[in-house]
Amino acid sequence: MSLILHIDTATTIGSVCLSKDGQPLQTLVNDKQQDHAASMVLFVQEIMRDQQVTPEDIDAIAVSAGPGSYTGLRVGVATAKGLCYTWEKPLIAVSTLQMMAQGLLSRVKDTEALYCPMLDARRMEVYTAVYDASLNVIVAPQALVLTPEAFSEQVAAKKTYFFGNGSDKWQQLMPVNLNALFVPYILNAADMVPLATAAYEHKAFEDVAYFSPFYLKPFHSTMKK
Repeated sequence: MSLILHIDTATTIGSVCLSKDGQPLQTLVNDKQQDHAASMVLFVQEIMRDQQVTPEDIDAIAVSAGPGSYTGLRVGVATAKGLCYTWEKPLIAVSTLQMMAQGLLSRVKDTEALYCPMLDARRMEVYTAVYDASLNVIVAPQALVLTPEAFSEQVAAKKTYFFGNGSDKWQQLMPVNLNALFVPYILNAADMVPLATAAYEHKAFEDVAYFSPFYLKPFHSTMKK
C-alpha cells in the first residue's frame, strides 16, 4: 500500500500527481514556468483537499530530479524537500529522462523499440538518453551536441522513438530513416508513478538534507558581473 505525491517542474510544464498503489488518482498541470514556485504548492493543497487526504496519509514525496531547466528543477526539488521536512516523509528521486521513457512506453506499448527522450538544452544541445522497453539504459544520460551521425547505431539496429521538446531540432538535422519515429510528448508527473512506486517498495530513498537535482552540466549564467 502506498500513497505518493509526485512533483515535476523539469520543463516549462509543471505538474503534481497523487497516486495510490501505483495508480494515479488526480493530476494538475501548469504550463507557465514562471509560476511553478507558487502553483506547485497550490496544486498540492488542491489535490489533497479534493482527495480528502491529510499529510499523515502520505507515504512519500517523489520528484522529477533532472536533467532539465535549472530553475525549474530547483523549484521542484525545493518544494519536495520542504514537504519531506515538514511532514517527515521519505524523498524519492526519479530521472526525468527515464520518466519520459516510461510515459511514452505506457502510451505506445511497443516492446520491441528503443526510447530516446530529448530535452532542449539550447542551441543544438539536448539532454538525452536511450532506453529499451524494460527501461534498461542503452545510452547513458548526457548533454549531447547533436550531429547527423548521432544515434546512428541505435536507429540502424531497431525502431527508435524520439520525443520531448528537444526532438524537433533533431528531426530537422538527422538523415531520413524509417526506423526513426518522432512522436508528440508532454511531461506529466503521472508518468513517474510506476518508477516512484517501485522505488518506494524497495525503500530507495534519498537523503533529504543533501539531495540536489541531476543537472548533467554546470550552471552557466550570461549575466555580467
